[in-house]
Amino acid sequence: MDRQHEAPRIVVGVDGSLSSQAALRWAVRYADLVSGRVEAVAAWDLPGAASWSAPAVDTTFDEEEAERRLVEEVRTVLGEDGASSVHQRLVRGNPVDVLVDAAQGADMLVVGSRGRGGFSRALLGSVSHQTALHAPCPITIVRADVPVQ
Repeated sequence: MDRQHEAPRIVVGVDGSLSSQAALRWAVRYADLVSGRVEAVAAWDLPGAASWSAPAVDTTFDEEEAERRLVEEVRTVLGEDGASSVHQRLVRGNPVDVLVDAAQGADMLVVGSRGRGGFSRALLGSVSHQTALHAPCPITIVRADVPVQ
């Protein structure tokens, strides 16, 4: 199919935070307006997996459980009907790298303003900040406290 005739592709980062839930709602609403399709992407990585020292945390990860949680989160945020129209992917890797890669060829990348990081005084989370710097397409950063109309 010719790129001109494809439905706009909107990639949204999902991590379970309130702002990522708002980003998911925003992405679906935007997709409705532009007759687009939404791809919800969640990233996972083992703490310390890329470092020299042995991790000080439990490195077990249940990928099936994480996929189940992703499906359940999308269903909780959008309802059964809304969730059925969203393609969902769980990808291993650094969240910034995963989202930037997923956004290749996309028409829009949508992320929440704050994720699950611990520095709450920051205006933007580190993932939203880094994706804004490196995204290969337009990006929308959604705050949790702004209702989606």
